[in-house]
Amino acid sequence: MDAILNTAKSWLTDFFDPAVKKEVQELIDNDTEELKDRFYKNMEFGTGGMRGIMGVGTNRINKYTLGKSTQGLSNYLKKTYADQQLQVVIAYDCRHNSDTLARTVAEVFAANGIKVFLFSELRTTPELSFAVRHLNCHAGIVLTASHNPPEYNGYKVYWTDGGQIVPPQDGEIISEINALSFEDINFNSNDALIELIDKDVDEAFIEASVANGNFNAKGKDDFKIVFTSLHGTSITAIPEVLSRAGYKNVTVIEAQAKPDGAFPTVVSPNPEEPEALSMAVKKAEEINADMVVGTDPDSDRLGIAVRNLEGEMEIVNGNQAMILMTKFLLEKQKEKGFKGNEFVATTIVSTPMMEVMAKAYGVEFKTALTGFKWIGKMIKDFPESSFIGGGEESFGYMVGDFVRDKDAVTSTLLACEIAAQAKANGSSFYQDLIDCYVQYGYFKEKLISLTKKGMSGAEEIKQMLVDFKENPVVSVAGSKVKWIEDYNTSIAKNVMTGEEKVIDIPKSNVLIYETEDGTRIAARPSGTEPKVKFYISTNAKLEKAEDFKKVSKELDAKIDRILSELKLG
Repeated sequence: MDAILNTAKSWLTDFFDPAVKKEVQELIDNDTEELKDRFYKNMEFGTGGMRGIMGVGTNRINKYTLGKSTQGLSNYLKKTYADQQLQVVIAYDCRHNSDTLARTVAEVFAANGIKVFLFSELRTTPELSFAVRHLNCHAGIVLTASHNPPEYNGYKVYWTDGGQIVPPQDGEIISEINALSFEDINFNSNDALIELIDKDVDEAFIEASVANGNFNAKGKDDFKIVFTSLHGTSITAIPEVLSRAGYKNVTVIEAQAKPDGAFPTVVSPNPEEPEALSMAVKKAEEINADMVVGTDPDSDRLGIAVRNLEGEMEIVNGNQAMILMTKFLLEKQKEKGFKGNEFVATTIVSTPMMEVMAKAYGVEFKTALTGFKWIGKMIKDFPESSFIGGGEESFGYMVGDFVRDKDAVTSTLLACEIAAQAKANGSSFYQDLIDCYVQYGYFKEKLISLTKKGMSGAEEIKQMLVDFKENPVVSVAGSKVKWIEDYNTSIAKNVMTGEEKVIDIPKSNVLIYETEDGTRIAARPSGTEPKVKFYISTNAKLEKAEDFKKVSKELDAKIDRILSELKLG
């Protein structure tokens, strides 16, 4: 506690604003537990950058923690590109304080002699990724906490390729940041170096989104879409993209169209949560729409609902959307002709069906750690290869490589193209998905997330993962464990034969069990939230579409059994 108290007292110097000093002193005097949570550690970069609760303290998002990160990044950029006029681009989302924090970040860059392109109003994360290369910038920043609760904000760093920072840059930048004290932050802005941007970049991004996501699907005039931005940034792009691609029947949920960091109409602005799409689904039922699309606050992830076999709106999960999007893109590439250098990609905790499908098309399949920065890195690492598309189970997808992060703008258009074309063909998005299961096997997944907040929660998460490793699972739902993949040691071991393989992916705190029948259980801590996550994947043959419901129930029962065995149910 002494170290925490000393850290807190260091915020009582004249460098810090009077209001900040007052709040820290009140915490010291009156609230030991809150003081501990705010100062027991520094903000860290995770799979999605730096994300946390806003407020005073080293373990909070504020002008000083972001200022220090920006100062460290400025120092790193000046060392890396010593002979160049540095340029960065900054965007921000709808969250409380995002605009003022973005301005602070811009001022620190400008104080360090770096040219800044700052979006004049909120914009999507995919547009920021696009803008890095479009404006020939050395780096990009977006102020966002994605789908986290309203009290959160965050800071994601993008590199010259438009992708998020990855090793070795992330570690080197963190070292620069950690070498600084808060007093090293240069807040003395040169405002002449800050240029506001908007419509010109918007136009280029929207044109690129339509070019990459529009496949001239039939049936657009007869296809009804309900769209909700969930109070986020996608309202600045998706309606216009859909309009330019030829969709005229788009109903926007007006009650959720106004950007608002309080997210007043939803419990959580997370398209993974059915509740977030409930208002849009209700409207879809009222007007007999074909599809619902909802995006998270920074518009990098999308949730989709379509009509099932009974004609009712049903939400499809991220794995299901990814399968159909990838299948569609592979078919389009097949029509043009494969050159032999194409690849698709996903993450190690996403559905194994992606690999089965890629092999069926004779296309290379790559897997990465969780976090889209790793898929972006593949594109940079393999310039001779052609990226078709890829995604992850957490409702993110990327079409081509003009954006180097998950992109709900272009993916929304792609989803509509798939569904409109399917309807015109006498099928549906849902029926096409079932047909995929018949062709490649029915893979069904479930995610269990356990929230463990604060200092004690972090320790609990750490211990759960240790226990999961030190008390190995022997069998799952009657099927013996065959492979144990430990991404901490980079070793995959066949426990039946003793064979070991090296996992050629950066080390990470992930453990995966795979059984003889292909059932997979993965465990990892979230990189952006105080959660531990368990991913379960099961599969079965689906001989014909008519057996879909029967096999679906059988897989549900298997998943329930697994949850019970692992005491996660």
